[in-house]
Amino acid sequence: MHDHIKERTLKIAAHLLDSRQTVRRIAKEFGVSKSTVHKDLTERLPKINPALSKEVKSVLEYHKSIRHLRGGEATKRKYTEKDEMETV
Repeated sequence: MHDHIKERTLKIAAHLLDSRQTVRRIAKEFGVSKSTVHKDLTERLPKINPALSKEVKSVLEYHKSIRHLRGGEATKRKYTEKDEMETV
């Protein structure tokens, strides 16, 4: 594995633990795809730093456990904005 990939993986992991942001938001900030962020955190990080990987995994599992709530909020917001546009 190239050094720049290791560095990026460690930076992304540290950022995730500090900010608790979603994979999509982190991908946007780092200028990579969400698939790259996910692969860095789930496949590459355990090989580089297993202890850090366990901490990151708990954050990712938490995000996964609440994703249905975020989806519901997004849908509600979508239709609320649509209703507001129709009444104007």
